[in-house]
Amino acid sequence: MAQQVTPEGVPCDEQVIAATRVWLERAVIGLQLCPFAAAPYLSDRIRFCVSAQRSTDGLLEDLCRELQALRDADPSQCETTLLIHPQVLTDFLDYNDFLDVCDAAVAELGLEGELQVASFHPDYRFADTSEQDITNFTNRSPYPMLHLLREAGVERAVASFAAIDEIGPRNMQTLRKLGHDGWRRLWVD
Repeated sequence: MAQQVTPEGVPCDEQVIAATRVWLERAVIGLQLCPFAAAPYLSDRIRFCVSAQRSTDGLLEDLCRELQALRDADPSQCETTLLIHPQVLTDFLDYNDFLDVCDAAVAELGLEGELQVASFHPDYRFADTSEQDITNFTNRSPYPMLHLLREAGVERAVASFAAIDEIGPRNMQTLRKLGHDGWRRLWVD
């Protein structure tokens, strides 16, 4: 099936969400990179929001709107939100700098201690790693996205998982064993 694109050459929202779902199913859940992702995904409590914004100011508006919507939503209906923004902050360094703006927005909205923002990007790079270091792929998503999380949900997950400090190192080991060839095979249908 050919990828549908807007007149500007950007994949349509449905394509963006479909690619994100495949990433969640095959990498995040399939490789158990996040042991807490399966429950909200399988119970359809993840909101997928695709931002059409082309500027950081516009994305900040969308972020604030989504933070407030998540705050107001019933957690049994919506536990978390993925704000996917394929047209803005495609450069990882710009995206990384924007994370401070996200934290400031959470604070300005009075949501510290209630909500937080996690980060995923197609070019994600941990400090002191080479660009193609396979461990970076633990946070590489098909499109730039901001993951809005309820802190109460994070706290429950942490309390229920005795080996919380082992997740990061285990993920890196998983990716090292998988290697670049194994990562590429994840996406072959």
